[in-house]
Amino acid sequence: MTAEVLPWLILAAIAIATALLLAAVRKSRGSAVDVRAEIRSGREEARSAGKELREEVSHNLKAAADSLNDAMERVRLTLDSRVKELQDGNERKLDEMRKTVDEKLDATLEKRLGESFKFVGDRLEAVHKGLGEMQALAAGVGDLKRVLSNVKVRGSWAEVVLGDILADILAPGQYEKNVRVKAGSAEVVEYAIRLPGPRDDPDAHVWLAIDSKFPQEDYTRLQQAAEAGDPDGIQRATEGLMRAVRVAAKDVRDKYVSPPETTDFAIIYLATEGLYAEVLRQPNAVIELRQKYHVVVAGPATIAAILSSLRLGFQTLAIEQRSAEVWRLLGAVKTEFQKFGEVLAKVKRQLDAASNTIRETDVRTSAIRRKLNAIEGLSDAEAARMLGAPPDHASPDDGDAGRGAAADG
Repeated sequence: MTAEVLPWLILAAIAIATALLLAAVRKSRGSAVDVRAEIRSGREEARSAGKELREEVSHNLKAAADSLNDAMERVRLTLDSRVKELQDGNERKLDEMRKTVDEKLDATLEKRLGESFKFVGDRLEAVHKGLGEMQALAAGVGDLKRVLSNVKVRGSWAEVVLGDILADILAPGQYEKNVRVKAGSAEVVEYAIRLPGPRDDPDAHVWLAIDSKFPQEDYTRLQQAAEAGDPDGIQRATEGLMRAVRVAAKDVRDKYVSPPETTDFAIIYLATEGLYAEVLRQPNAVIELRQKYHVVVAGPATIAAILSSLRLGFQTLAIEQRSAEVWRLLGAVKTEFQKFGEVLAKVKRQLDAASNTIRETDVRTSAIRRKLNAIEGLSDAEAARMLGAPPDHASPDDGDAGRGAAADG
């Protein structure tokens, strides 16, 4: 540290000496020769001091560089050793981590692969099963399409479905199958509901005709046009469908609506909800069928609701009829109860007369017993033999009691 500061002190001393010299020059303003000599001497001294300073600084810098090189070498060696140790430690830790990760990855991968293969196997089995069910369903759909393509079979199918609905909701006596609802006509309706007739004629009834219709061709054309996005085709198919429904409604009205033998309307059962919805979707179609053709259209859900309301009406009517029968039965019971009261009063009088007779008999019996007390009594066997009566199987105690009573008399 002292070697490094010394050159700077020398330079500072030279600067101070130079400043003092210049000041002395300014003050004395001596001769020019002396001044030049002094200046020359100062320059020589400054040059010598600068040379010494450079040499010392150079020596100090070389020593500092050597020291710095030694320190850097030691630091490099230390860093190399530390870095090598760190690399070795990191490699060991990385090996351990790699080993641990590999083990865990192997176990996890094996587990996940097993679960995935099991899941995929289950799904493939379910898909295979579903394909089998779909094939069976496709075969069933094909059979159904073949069945529905036949007009007669299609009508029979709709009739069977309607019959099942009627059987589920109504009692057997509340509807009939294949009924001639119109007098003098050979036309037979598929089903007819038996409604009660006038109140003054309990045995009379009125028929409500129900006929099933299934215009499959027109409805299929409408669906195909809707799937193809053909407005003109939809319009033509809709008109064809409504034309078929109107023809069916006119046929039902002419064949099965004949008041007072029937109601003033009949029911057309449309076999599918889609077909029923298409008819309802047409403006004023239902009102036209009701007012012009006296026909009410119904789908599977609607016919069930109508039949349920009719069943409630039948139950109400049955309750009214039962109430009338119960009322008449109560009237008959009242009449019979009055007669029973009269008979009971007569029996009471007869019982009173018998009671009076028995009381008089008791009096006579007491009088006779008092008269007979003076007569000695016989044993039961002797008395029976004399009177010709069968012997009385009485205990000896009873006989002794009788003889005692006779002795007392």
